[in-house]
Parts: sequence; C-alpha cells; structure tokens
Amino acid sequence: MGNRLHSFLSRAPRNAGRREVWSSGALGLALSLTALAAPAAAEGGVAIRASKALICGADGRGCVDNAVVLVKDGLIEAVGPQRELEIPEDYELVDAGDSWVVPGLIDLHTHMAGGFGYNDMVYQLNPGLRISATVIPGHSRLRRPRAQGITTVLSIPGSGTNIGGQGILMKTHEVPYEEMVVRDPGSMKLAQGDNPKRWGYNMNRALMNHHIRHSLTQGRAYAESWLRHERGEGPKPERRIHLDIYRDLVSEKTQISVHTQYFQVVLATLRLLRMEAKMPCYIDHGSFDSYKLGAIAEEIGVAAILGPREVMWARPPAYDTEGRAEGTAWGFQQEGHTLIGFNTDAPVVASEELPLQSAMGVRYGFDNSQMDALRGLTIVPAIVGGLDDRLGSIEPGKVADLVVITGDPSDPRSVVDFVWIEGELVYEREEGSQVW
Repeated sequence: MGNRLHSFLSRAPRNAGRREVWSSGALGLALSLTALAAPAAAEGGVAIRASKALICGADGRGCVDNAVVLVKDGLIEAVGPQRELEIPEDYELVDAGDSWVVPGLIDLHTHMAGGFGYNDMVYQLNPGLRISATVIPGHSRLRRPRAQGITTVLSIPGSGTNIGGQGILMKTHEVPYEEMVVRDPGSMKLAQGDNPKRWGYNMNRALMNHHIRHSLTQGRAYAESWLRHERGEGPKPERRIHLDIYRDLVSEKTQISVHTQYFQVVLATLRLLRMEAKMPCYIDHGSFDSYKLGAIAEEIGVAAILGPREVMWARPPAYDTEGRAEGTAWGFQQEGHTLIGFNTDAPVVASEELPLQSAMGVRYGFDNSQMDALRGLTIVPAIVGGLDDRLGSIEPGKVADLVVITGDPSDPRSVVDFVWIEGELVYEREEGSQVW
C-alpha cells in the first residue's frame, strides 16, 4: 500500500498532533521494504481514524463522528464511532486527525482513456465503436485527478455525431488494464444539440431525432430477439456486432449517457430515449435552461449529471432570467429533482477540477445543507452509473475507494491527504504541500 518506507520513517515527527501512520513492527517493516522492488500491503488491514466519515450507508445519507473505517482485502470491513469499533492489533493505523474520510469521487463524463486512433465521426451512428481500445494503463493524465480523490471515471467518445460509441468505466490508479476496468461498456454515448449538426451534411434537429429513433428502435428489436431466443421462444438471431450494446441497454446492464443541454434537446432526450424507447439514460451537461424540465426528468427516472458549465445568464429571446445568473444545479433542485451529480468533460475542464464543479453549483444556489454536493460527487454518480452495489458510499462490503480530505470537497480550501483505490494507498500528500 503506497510507499511504506516514506510513511513510517518520516510521518510521525512532522504530523504530531494532527495525523500519523503507525503499525506494529513499523521499523522492521520499513527496513524490509528497502530490499523489495514493489511496496507490500499490510498483512492485517488498515484502520482510518478521522473526525468524520461521510456518505455512509447504502443511500449515502449517513455520517459518523469520530469515526473509524476498517479496510481489509480491498473492501470496507466496518465503519463506526471510535468508542464502539475496536481496531485489530495487526491493522495499520492512519490517524487523520480533524480530516474527513469520504468515498472516492466519480466523474461520469471524461475523455481520459489515454490514446488516439479513435474516430467516431465516420458515420452519424456508431453504436458498435469501443473507446476501450484506446485505453493506456497508468497514463500520466490520470495522476492529477487521482491526487484530487477522483478514483473512478467514465471515459466516452466525443460529441460530433449522434451516437459516438461505447465508453468505459475505469479506475484512475496505475495497474494493468484488466484491473483498471470497472465496466465495459460503461455507457453508450449519445449527443444532441449543435455539435452533431456540424457533421457531414449539416442536418437539422428533426433529422437528428429521426436518426436516433431509428437506431433505438432497431437496437431494441435486436435485443428482444436475443431475449426470446434465450427463453427458448425463437431461433438464434444473426449476430450484429454494432447492435450488441443494445442487449446491455435493454437488460439495464449499462446506460445511455446523453450530451444534451438546451430545453429543446433535453425534452427530446426525455421523450425519445426514456418515454418512447424505455432506455436507461441520464442527462449529461444539462446546461442552460434544461433545468426547467427537472420535474419531468425526476418523474420518469432520468438523473441529471451537470457540468462543466454550472450557471446560466440571460440571453433573450432564447430564454430570459430577468437579469439573474441562475445555477443549473439550483434549478434542477428547485424543480424537485433528487439525483443531481457533477462532471468535468475533461480535458475540456481539467479532471481534477471535479470538486470545483460542485463548488460552483453551491455558489450559484444549490442547497448543500444535507451534503448533497458531496453526494453528487459520490453516491449519485454511482447510482446513475449502476455502480452503487460496490462504489459511492462508505458501507461494509463495498470497494475501499476512500479519500482523506481536510474538509468538504466542494470547499476549494480543502486539501486531499490520502487516496486509496481498492484498499491500496495510491496517493499521499507530500510534506509542506497544499496541493497535488
């Protein structure tokens, strides 16, 4: 777990009264590490002691004061108050002092897979293309988001066509490809609005809606023919690789992430994808006046993952805010929407600035009295991405993606001290530094 030699030999003197890392037999373990090519994990487990553990329990609404989180074999073993939860003797203790421990942050809209050679603008509809082919394990561009506590990202195709292809959900630590993958396909990327209009023959939005409806109808028919065959009710269909993604969508093993923002195109998203095609999908970006559809989106079960633009200003006659600057997250919240998260569209906005997106949401009116901004970085994207059975909250049995931070991640003054991915220490702030 991380660089034990550095932790054991240097941490106690400089962090007296704030935080420390100790384990039984620390000096012996430190000396033994000098002869190893790679760091070794503690034989027992890890105990993280902090002033607060937030986003606890299945729904992420829990908070434990004076908390201890026990980690073993890459999973969260237990969480509870220090006075109630005994720390086993062979566990390494990380004393975070007044800092918080929160789940690893999740960004559901990035273009961070790593490599080039992926062209999603040959055809207007490319549901069979996979961005996973471009992933470069351990790519340097994942270091900065990892240091900011972002442990899982969805890397997706661009927005130049109506269906760009399939994204991949992956971890940000430096491990082999197979260990990075959380789910492939992570989503099917669909785009509406002005970007695809510039492709090819400069089509209008009505023709875009026609293309989308055609693909969704074709894909559902294909997926249902396979379901009938699997039930013994029909012949085996002919394999059509470009439509295979729809089998995962119809069975709700993945979702459609939709680049959609203005009121008009978000309305098309809700109508075409959810009401007509009954596909699992969520709003991506959701900028400008899209929040005026928040009540309908909530009613039909379509989440809003917002960013990187978090504010709308008056631009009559398209829409008029009567001179106000209105926050997008605030608008969805005012409409009664409950599944509101944040994204960066990295590298359009740097991936490590994900907490800044939630901070902007709060700055422009988003009510954070129930820690909903932090929920929008953790449990909400986990629920939306179908990952909440293993990620997004501090709960026994879930994967130990954990962050020790000096305060609310949506407060730009907060600093990340430690990051674990699957129980492995992948980041530790250096002495004297305030940022990564």
